[in-house]
Amino acid sequence: MNITRTTLVAGALAATMMVAQAQTSPTTPLNPNATNPNQGGGSAASKLMLRGEAYGVSIAEIRAQRRNEMLVVQTELVNGEKSDRQVYWRYRWLDADGMQVGDDDAWKPQRLMGQQSVYLKGVAPKSTVVDFRIEMNVDK
Repeated sequence: MNITRTTLVAGALAATMMVAQAQTSPTTPLNPNATNPNQGGGSAASKLMLRGEAYGVSIAEIRAQRRNEMLVVQTELVNGEKSDRQVYWRYRWLDADGMQVGDDDAWKPQRLMGQQSVYLKGVAPKSTVVDFRIEMNVDK
C-alpha cells in the first residue's frame, strides 16, 4: 500500500468516526423502531423528550446533517388520530460532552390536523453542536 492510499484510507476513517460521533448522516434517517442507538444514527425515541402524553402524535422520521459546519435537523411529526392536535416543540442542542449549547429555544406552536404530517426544521446555534433532543408537549 503506498503512502497516498494510506492517507486516503486514514482520512476516510476519520471522517466516518466524526459522523458517527455526531450521530448524523446526510442520507440516513434515524430509525424510529431501532433499539440500538448506533444503527441509523440513533433511534427517534432516543432523541425525544416528551412532556406528558403524545395523544396519537408520533415521530415518523428524523434527519440530521451538517451544512456549512452547522447541524441541521428535520423531524417529521404525524398525527395518527382523526382529531386535531396542538403541539409545542423546540430543539435542545448539545455539544460533544452532552452539555447544552446556548439558551433554551422558545416553544414553537404547531397545529396538526387529523391524520396530517408536518416537518419541523431547526439549525444549531453554533458549530460546536454535535447532537440534539427534540422536546414536545401535545395538547389533547
